[in-house]
Amino acid sequence: MIDTRTLEAFAASARSQLMAEVEARLTAVLSPASTAREEFPSAIKALEKRIRHHGGDAAGRRRVVEEQAYVWFNRIVALRFMDANGYTSPALVSPDGGATVGQPAVLAAAKRGEFDQQVFSSNEHITGLLNGTITSPAPQEEAYGLLLRAYCAAWNRTMPFMFAPDGDYTTLLMPADMLADSSVRAQAVRALTAEMCQDVEVIGWLYQFYIAERKAEVFAGFRKNQKAAAAEIPAATQLFTPDWIVRYLVENSVGRLWMLNHPSSRLIEKMNYYVEPTGSENDFLRITEPEQLTVMDPCCGSGHMLTYAFDLLYAIYEEEGYAPSEIPTQILTHNIFGTEIDPRAAALAAFALMMKARARQRRFLRSPVLPNIRVIEPVEFNSTELNQLADTEDDTQAGRYFWQSFIHADVLGSLIAPDAAVLPGAKKRLTSITSDTLDISGLRSRAEQVVEQAEYLSRSYAVVATNPPYMGSSNMGQVLSSWVRKHHPRAKSDLITVFMERACELCSPGGVWAMINLPSWMFLKSFAQFRKELLRNTTINSLIHLGRGIFGSDFGTVAFTTTNSAATHEQTAIYRRLFEAHVEVRSLETIKQLFLDRTFGNYELRQEVLLTLPGSPIAYWLSPAMTRAFTVGKPLGEVTAPKQGLATADNARFLRQWFEVSRSRTCFDADSRETAATSGAKWFPHLKGGEFRKWSGNQDYVVNWENDGTEVQNFRDANGKQRSRPQNIDSYFKPAISWSNVSSGEPSFRFYEQGSIFGHVGQAFFPQHDAELLIGFANSSTCRTLLTILSPTLHFEAGQLASLPIVEATPAQHDGSIARRLMDIFKNDWNAYETSWGFQTSPLIQCPHPGGSLHEALECWWQGSLYAAREAQELETENNRYWAEFYGLQDEVPIEVPVSRISLTSNPYFRYAPSKGTVRTDEEYRRLFTGDAVRDLISYGVGCLFGRYSLDVPGLILADQGGSIQDFLDIVPNPTFTPDEDGVIPITSGEWFTDDIVTRFRSFLAAAFGKEHLEANLRLIEDSLGKSLRQYFVKDFYRDHCRRYSNRPIYWMVSSRPDNKASFQALIYLHRYTPDTLNTMLGDYLREFQAKLRTEIGHLERSKTAADQKRADTYRKALTECEDYERDTLFPLASHRLPIDLDDGVLVNYLRFGQALQKIPAIEKKRRDIQTWTWPTHQLTSEDSFK
Repeated sequence: MIDTRTLEAFAASARSQLMAEVEARLTAVLSPASTAREEFPSAIKALEKRIRHHGGDAAGRRRVVEEQAYVWFNRIVALRFMDANGYTSPALVSPDGGATVGQPAVLAAAKRGEFDQQVFSSNEHITGLLNGTITSPAPQEEAYGLLLRAYCAAWNRTMPFMFAPDGDYTTLLMPADMLADSSVRAQAVRALTAEMCQDVEVIGWLYQFYIAERKAEVFAGFRKNQKAAAAEIPAATQLFTPDWIVRYLVENSVGRLWMLNHPSSRLIEKMNYYVEPTGSENDFLRITEPEQLTVMDPCCGSGHMLTYAFDLLYAIYEEEGYAPSEIPTQILTHNIFGTEIDPRAAALAAFALMMKARARQRRFLRSPVLPNIRVIEPVEFNSTELNQLADTEDDTQAGRYFWQSFIHADVLGSLIAPDAAVLPGAKKRLTSITSDTLDISGLRSRAEQVVEQAEYLSRSYAVVATNPPYMGSSNMGQVLSSWVRKHHPRAKSDLITVFMERACELCSPGGVWAMINLPSWMFLKSFAQFRKELLRNTTINSLIHLGRGIFGSDFGTVAFTTTNSAATHEQTAIYRRLFEAHVEVRSLETIKQLFLDRTFGNYELRQEVLLTLPGSPIAYWLSPAMTRAFTVGKPLGEVTAPKQGLATADNARFLRQWFEVSRSRTCFDADSRETAATSGAKWFPHLKGGEFRKWSGNQDYVVNWENDGTEVQNFRDANGKQRSRPQNIDSYFKPAISWSNVSSGEPSFRFYEQGSIFGHVGQAFFPQHDAELLIGFANSSTCRTLLTILSPTLHFEAGQLASLPIVEATPAQHDGSIARRLMDIFKNDWNAYETSWGFQTSPLIQCPHPGGSLHEALECWWQGSLYAAREAQELETENNRYWAEFYGLQDEVPIEVPVSRISLTSNPYFRYAPSKGTVRTDEEYRRLFTGDAVRDLISYGVGCLFGRYSLDVPGLILADQGGSIQDFLDIVPNPTFTPDEDGVIPITSGEWFTDDIVTRFRSFLAAAFGKEHLEANLRLIEDSLGKSLRQYFVKDFYRDHCRRYSNRPIYWMVSSRPDNKASFQALIYLHRYTPDTLNTMLGDYLREFQAKLRTEIGHLERSKTAADQKRADTYRKALTECEDYERDTLFPLASHRLPIDLDDGVLVNYLRFGQALQKIPAIEKKRRDIQTWTWPTHQLTSEDSFK
């Protein structure tokens, strides 16, 4: 069993340590006075050339350090692996006797005078260092370095891909501390136990873990819109394939081909992951001898596919009667091939194969055969060289193109497909011209390199098995992007599909290619044409839909094997679905056990069925009824086309939460672009998707569409190119059904009456009639099941929705009453909360409350919410049943809807649904519901204090910029409760003001529920909050307000310090703010508070008690805080009479007040970005943070 955690820790530590040590050695050997310059001048010259190759200077040195650290990691690991298996004598990096601590055995042997005469022609210098006759600052370290260098040179003759000859510059960069207990050598001995080294799989894990840090760096660059070049591609695209999946892929490609050709073979007994064919097959590659069973991995990495192929091929040769002594050589000579762009990974692959051969044949390393592992490297010729290589009598363009095929090989690798027709002529040309002709700058060796690389990439193989690079087109550099667009237009969206096409090219007709990759190609619209070609020209044999967990918290994985010939009419594949919920991440072992349970998630489907589906998704789980739905139903796009809407390209500029701006500047009910244009409004509702919620709601945003969207439609970059995408504008403001294109696993559709502009995330379709029928279907489990065929991922795009099959129902079959009632329930629920523009009043005010009892109002709201949730549950269940029966899917889709999935905000079982694996009692649900209902009532009460709402008139009252008390009285002449006159409400820890927030809220409560029940109602509120009302206002109210309003607060906390521990705090209402508000705050509140503090301090100072003296000290600190705040912050700001424009939005306006307001981290972290915005009426400047 391989301990991957230990390996991961070792590889990560080794990389950083080796980078530091190699950099130190590089600095030392390149210093002008280094002895290496005299002793190894050619090596120094080669090293300096390598640095220049990588760009020179610091960048070139950095690349060489990274490169050579990796080289030495590979060497140390390789030597430890051979030590642990007894392939070295004495052990070169490990202590004697299998110990994990102590000096290397080879050093101990040297101290005893034991030297291998085949390795050492002279050992005098080493002996002198060890016996003291030669002085050195570190004699043992120097002696061990010489020993290791000699053995590396000796192993170079056997494994030149891993070890360098003596005098190579890589030996000069050997880490200096190889004998330390903390050295990478010593760490390798401890981490790579003898047990772990029994399997070469350990090599692959180390490869993945070693480059993990580099991979993280590359992906961080992707997030900054950097593209992958040659240096980034190996790290960005590497993932080590778990052993059992490798076995599945190889057994069902190599093993499958052999079994088809040799049905009586007992090889099947050795293949635990083999999926037997479902029927007879005839169109497969004929294999008569083992040598014909060639296997290619075009992205071989550390060679995991090939090492298991070695094992399976060994069993085949053995069964065919070959002598065990000759089998390893046969396999490495005839069967196994691999290509790679990362030379260090290729070295590990070749090493792993040689270790496989040595494990089977004890004498293999004495007369080895090098594996057919080829690094595809860049080769380029100038025009003079091309003229020498090309046949001047037949100087075809194809020939010249052939020689230049590998210019960008370090980026394109095995994607390069050299012209096989030209290859024989190129080989002949090489042999027909003399060495003297090719004596310019290594021309012969480069020409031979082109021919050899072309031979690997232009031939065909019986089997191609690989884990290809994963990289979307957005991360590709220019060279790679241009190549895939030109050569793989149908597959260009991702390297996984590009390599699927390349696997087809490399695989012989009737051969098998096998792959593990991401499932995006199976479903996404961008791969539709690719899928159709794949299904027409190849035959899927088996496919395992693995779900998430193979590569950690990934986005899902799929493994499959494919015959490289077209499927017959009756061809059936076997599919396995190894998950129940796509979002669930499981362990490798869990997924493996699900595979071994042959009854779990097993499907069989004729391939031709997939071609009948819109976009040909690989929807292998289709039942006959589902297939019928797609063949009989009319695509939704023909009934009412789903559309993408407005993409502003700068939401911060053009979008607001609806409550940030003036109500009078907003139009909520325009029925056309013409009506909107003549309304005089600037802001209009914008559908932006939102969280999971069905039927109605998620109306939070407004968009600037003033003058028919003049500003957003003319939003361009510096070159005049339009940045915004106002798509399908003729559908703006029409009644719509919208959804979110990114979901938590279940789509939710909502109906919107006229007035909204839909977005590119909150997309929509526009029913001409039968809106109830369409939204009823859209929110049914039947639709959800059909959508998983079109989009099993979390994205639901307009194009996918357009392919939904609609089997139209007549009015007699479906009267729409269920959907209408559900829309009403959900609309009423949305409007019961003040963050809806349809909010009228608090449901606790609206509920009957006999005798003014808040307890009765809460009971009424609780029961009403439960009733609504249960009614909606029954209706959604009935809606599911209707559509399931209508489509004939009643036995395949869920009918019952758990109350926890009824997406009403007032439904406690949905709103407070516990995390997976935990449960809540009904008492807990009731407590959470009551606590939020009370906090909602307090928020509504504060709105009444400011005049935003009134107990007498429903809906918004003061919601325009600069609203005053007189504006309120004009609307509500004789109010039951009168708002605060100056729009400033102090919040302090004591009763310092007669009109502080606690006093004013008590008055509101008395007005709303009656004075006689005031104290009882207050006790209920405080019991629900778990603290006094004053403590809640001082510590918690503002945090709750910011959360309620999505960190775009409409009430602002003026505060003498940035946290909630300020001595002086007061609320102001954004929509009642005027340039005089802060002067009112300063003169009538802050200075009055300071005066009261001074008076109180004077009284307390005359007292002799310790408690009074402590209070006096507290008040003195508060006074100092307030004086500093007035002098440094509030007075300068009030003197400026700072204007605001609500259209600028809360982000801009809030930050302009600097340190005068309580800090909101979610807003403050945006300050630097907002300072770059040039569009606000009042721009944020760097000075604003100090106000």
